[in-house]
Amino acid sequence: MKIVIQKFGGTSLETEELRKKAAQHVLHKVKEGFKPVVVVSAMGRKGSPYATDTLLSLALNTNKDIHPREKDLLLSCGELISATIMVQTLNNLGMQAATLTGAQAGIITNGNFGNCHVKKVIPHKILEFLEEDIVPVVAGFQGISENGDITTLGRGGSDTTASVLAAALKAELIEIYSDVEGIMSADPKIVEKAHLLKHASYDEAVELAYKGAEVIHPRAVEIASNNSIPLVIRSTEEGNKGTVIHHIKSDRPVTGVINRNNICYVKIYPEKHNDYSTGLKVFQILAEVNISVDFIDIKPEQITFIVNPESMQETENLLRENRFNFELKENYSKVSVVGSGMTGQPEIMAKIVEILNRNQITIHGCTDSHTTISCLVDKEHENRAVNALHAGFELG
Repeated sequence: MKIVIQKFGGTSLETEELRKKAAQHVLHKVKEGFKPVVVVSAMGRKGSPYATDTLLSLALNTNKDIHPREKDLLLSCGELISATIMVQTLNNLGMQAATLTGAQAGIITNGNFGNCHVKKVIPHKILEFLEEDIVPVVAGFQGISENGDITTLGRGGSDTTASVLAAALKAELIEIYSDVEGIMSADPKIVEKAHLLKHASYDEAVELAYKGAEVIHPRAVEIASNNSIPLVIRSTEEGNKGTVIHHIKSDRPVTGVINRNNICYVKIYPEKHNDYSTGLKVFQILAEVNISVDFIDIKPEQITFIVNPESMQETENLLRENRFNFELKENYSKVSVVGSGMTGQPEIMAKIVEILNRNQITIHGCTDSHTTISCLVDKEHENRAVNALHAGFELG
């Protein structure tokens, strides 16, 4: 049985016309001999009647205090509505289709409301439908705990749904449809010569996603990589081939330049120089509440790191409660150069420093991995830094 997972994002399902386009892609796969399993997000974005944020606003406008269990139940409704409407759209094209909640699809989670992890998938119902030539349309972003509670998978949850189902069903391919052509070499709103990447390695796609290219959740790519399932990111527009993510060895050291400007930069000043107990204490406190930090730099006179904006207020509260002498600033951006071919090439870092220095852009910190080098720059220099690096590495 040749199974393909086709995931459609909320912007690909917002209108009747877009849903018809999405349904045509399902029909194409059927004609190619595949058995499609469709995964859907809630239709539209905030402001659309059934979008996740719209549903949440409805509850919060009634009462700001919402229990995590009730919140997950509410947030699961958008995908269920979307799945039911998609089934009707597929029926109009002559295909038999049926809606499945995450629970009915067999997605069992650890029960952590709001950001649960998938423990296992028992896809019996999906396989039954496929055997009967019925297209299963699964509500993404959700599962069920072993206690029977509906739980949600957090940001990018529908992408994760697609990948865990692909792994459980041993699918041959995952297709992620959204309102973008695929992964770009840089943000086209910033870099005029940014271009579509026709191919990317799993490592590159993960790093691009983590560093700010919000076209797919990195966890979904990791699951696909672990199971060697090719993954395509594309729009629903006819003729768009998108970006194919698979096991490839890149012959270029740098593939893309990614930027994030919602950075919270923290500076802590120890009471005594070389007092490393201060750093130990602050990182222990943040770890206890699961606040992730990056760009860590420990010097005798100060300790610096960055946190995500959603953790900023909690970080500030914790530092005040524990009487640290600190500053927290938001006027910084993180610019990252990504490429699986940069491993073992120290000249890449030298070139980054040379390019930014030539363009009079101050580097406030650097961090690197085997596929990424990230620099912290002033927010006002962000666009200039991205354009300079994109041009300097000849990515256009």
